Amino acid sequence: MPTNLPPDYFKAEEQFRAATTTEEKIAWLETMYSLVPKHKGTDHLRADLRRKISRLKEGARARKGAARQASPYHIDREGAGQVVVIGPANSGKSSLVAALTGAEPEVAPHPFSTWEPTPGMMPFENIQIQLIDTPPLDAGFLDPEMINLLRRADLLMLVVDLQAFPIEQIERCREILRSHRIVPADHPEEAEGMLRATLKPFLIVVNKTDDEHNDADFDALCDLMEGETCPLVPYSAVTGYHLDDLKRAIFERLNVIRVYARPPGKEPDFTAPFVLKVGSTVEDFAAKVHQDFLKNLKSARVWGSTTFDGQMVSRDYVLQDGDVVELRAA
Repeated sequence: MPTNLPPDYFKAEEQFRAATTTEEKIAWLETMYSLVPKHKGTDHLRADLRRKISRLKEGARARKGAARQASPYHIDREGAGQVVVIGPANSGKSSLVAALTGAEPEVAPHPFSTWEPTPGMMPFENIQIQLIDTPPLDAGFLDPEMINLLRRADLLMLVVDLQAFPIEQIERCREILRSHRIVPADHPEEAEGMLRATLKPFLIVVNKTDDEHNDADFDALCDLMEGETCPLVPYSAVTGYHLDDLKRAIFERLNVIRVYARPPGKEPDFTAPFVLKVGSTVEDFAAKVHQDFLKNLKSARVWGSTTFDGQMVSRDYVLQDGDVVELRAA
């Protein structure tokens, strides 16, 4: 009896054969299994796919633990967001991370001086944001663990050199990422026909915009890239030019807000905000503060985005950056 497999099955099979990690192989086998029609003619194929999935999962469980923990790419998220810094060799990624965070990735004039990811914390006003320097994007080799790190990140920050054909650098890096099914969230059309694509917010940092004399070059680059929806930000890791603009752009691209708790009868602590996603409600804030507030929330008052200070609001009131919230439990 014919199996009548759909075209997407064969696409998934190609991706399975090209997969380089056990996790990817399992994911593509599961995709293939979900695409197989259920009838008598596919019983043997479905059983074979189940056996392959089971064998791979057993092998993965046997290797799980120590080997995974030893990977330098398994970096716990800290602060208000995790930003993975990527780019071609000698674009200045490591210098940028060192300047923004005080971390000490190896910085050298020769390419490929960074072999492992290096995390650091960037202060922005009253919060910290995690930046992770990574090895250069190279079409010849990209560690599968690094691909997983990129997929887990909150934001990908692509660093290019203003003085070394930046448009070509941007296109080449995005093509490398696209070959691994990672595309900018601003360009969802690039994921069309791509199975299991990961869409991530991007920020393009144009390094070596050292002073006001280079601003014209940066403006010319923006004109040449008219229509590009991923934000471009000028910066110099050497002089610190446009430092505050870059920090603000990173914060805004993370799509988060800072909300402050005001205990009844006390002043809020403006040094310790709660960080929430844009669009979060009073109910989301209550859950962040404590589950008891979520269960027993009686009333909430907000200072900041409301019509008047201390206004009573409902659970579904959408908060804004800088709001102060007083919660009262029943």
